[in-house]
Amino acid sequence: MPRFAANLSMLYNEHTFLDRFAAAAQDGFQAVECLFPYPFDACDLQQRLSDNGLQQVLINAPPGDWEAGERGLACLPGRESEFQTGFLKALAYANVLNCPRIHVMAGLKPQGADLALLEHTYISNIAWAAAEAKRSGCDVLIEPINTRDMPDFFLNYQSQAHHIVEHLGASNVKVQMDLYHCQIMEGDLATKIRHFLPTGRVGHFQMAGVPLRHEPNLGELNAAYLFEVIDEVSAACRWDGWVGCEYRPSRGAVPHGTHEGLGWLHDLG
Repeated sequence: MPRFAANLSMLYNEHTFLDRFAAAAQDGFQAVECLFPYPFDACDLQQRLSDNGLQQVLINAPPGDWEAGERGLACLPGRESEFQTGFLKALAYANVLNCPRIHVMAGLKPQGADLALLEHTYISNIAWAAAEAKRSGCDVLIEPINTRDMPDFFLNYQSQAHHIVEHLGASNVKVQMDLYHCQIMEGDLATKIRHFLPTGRVGHFQMAGVPLRHEPNLGELNAAYLFEVIDEVSAACRWDGWVGCEYRPSRGAVPHGTHEGLGWLHDLG
């Protein structure tokens, strides 16, 4: 069975954020991830991890003005200084939290933008981030995201992301393979896992049911089979990463809603 990390930005939302660490640990999770930890002091978060025997395996770099609709800065010309400031903040948090992975959201394509300029800006920013992160032994992750949930997102396809990683040639730049986004954009998930995981360019998986982004066993995917594929390929190529549970509990924020929806995890044995 793969190793699963609870996404505390989406799970256990019946609790305040700081109380979600204990809730995840009580359900047997040994690792957590989250989107943006920056409203909280890094030392306070590290204490919650320590108190509950948890490992932080992923955080996101600041995405710009999220409330205004921004979804990352990496591809946006003219925002390089802001991108760098945000990434250094993420790296400081990762160092305190002993977190080995930072996801950098690409951003949305401005209407009428020069796509070649966006790509150049994106690659330059990721290369700079990789060099900074390497000093801390941290990986920089890039993630294709579907255009239904995020229209105009710069990065949409697995092959696109892997091409960028190959082009950069930095050992600490990897792809965050979210099977929810991949199913919506491309499908053929088992084949893609078998193709991309052995390359060494996949740094992290995430999973949710399709189409509603609820528990992995709800919807059109055979999640248990896909986890078996990850197990099989991981054993062959010695991949030892995590699968992030980045879904919206179908019971919402009702008390114990996340806990009661974990039947899919218990059924895996």
